Amino acid sequence: MIEAQGLRKTFTTRSRKGTQTVEAVRGVDLDVEKGEIFGVLGPNGAGKTTTIRMLSTLITPDAGTAVIAGHDLRKDPAAIRRELGYVSQAGGVEDTTSARAQIMMAARIHSVDDPKGATAGVLERFDLAEIADRPGRTLSGGQKRRVAIAIGLVHNPPLLFLDEPTTGLDPQNRANLWERIRQLREAGTSVLLSTHYLDEADVLCDRLMIVDHGLVVAEGTPAALKREVSGDVITLRVNELERAAETLKPHARETRVDEDVLRVYVDDGEHTLPALLRALEEQGLALTSIALDRSTLDDVFLAKTGRTLRDAGAAA
Repeated sequence: MIEAQGLRKTFTTRSRKGTQTVEAVRGVDLDVEKGEIFGVLGPNGAGKTTTIRMLSTLITPDAGTAVIAGHDLRKDPAAIRRELGYVSQAGGVEDTTSARAQIMMAARIHSVDDPKGATAGVLERFDLAEIADRPGRTLSGGQKRRVAIAIGLVHNPPLLFLDEPTTGLDPQNRANLWERIRQLREAGTSVLLSTHYLDEADVLCDRLMIVDHGLVVAEGTPAALKREVSGDVITLRVNELERAAETLKPHARETRVDEDVLRVYVDDGEHTLPALLRALEEQGLALTSIALDRSTLDDVFLAKTGRTLRDAGAAA
């Protein structure tokens, strides 16, 4: 559905302090297959939204090429717009107009043959029929997000862009929206989803890429990316962190000091842990706490960039 190579975008801002140039996207490649959820994971300011806005024809890339739903991004942007739905971070739900009216307007803009029937269909699909005639300002955050997605899907596009779709939602509404997104995939819709939520990317995405400072630092399935880092992570609080890291290196794939803890990446934590404890004891290193966990996408980000996704300014 999407084949993109070398996408770049630079913004120039002017203020009293002078002109500032920001390289928002510095050469992004991505491929999205038909009927999959592909995630773009990264901290705020990493270039996720800029990438999606380029692919959705809202802004023009400074460099790079892309073919989306069979159409060239530069040569035929109008054809691409007919093939996709786009839901921005803000959602785009108007306060004074009913959900039904907003969805029907979107259907007419996209020249849907039966706008009334298409509107009724997406209202039913997203459990919005009971609130369809209420103005947008009376809807909850979760309801507004569902209305926004219904607006993006009323013309039945094969490709849907979701930019930070669950930001600001409570856990129950997030889980509900996750299920709706899974149903889209099961119905054959390809979804490109940007997020800074680690659990969201892990649970939803068939494949994903991790971006930082406008560059792709890792790509693959969530499981494969975590296996690449290590099978397990042992987190230690111990005196003399640097000496402890050197002591445990022979027993680990990698050791990394992260602020006041030592992370030890190993293939099999349960069987490696006794050897680590013996090595620390032999060196007279005092241990205050220990935790054994499976690798997470935050560990992948840490391994690729030298800092955690949380430290980079994203929500956990």
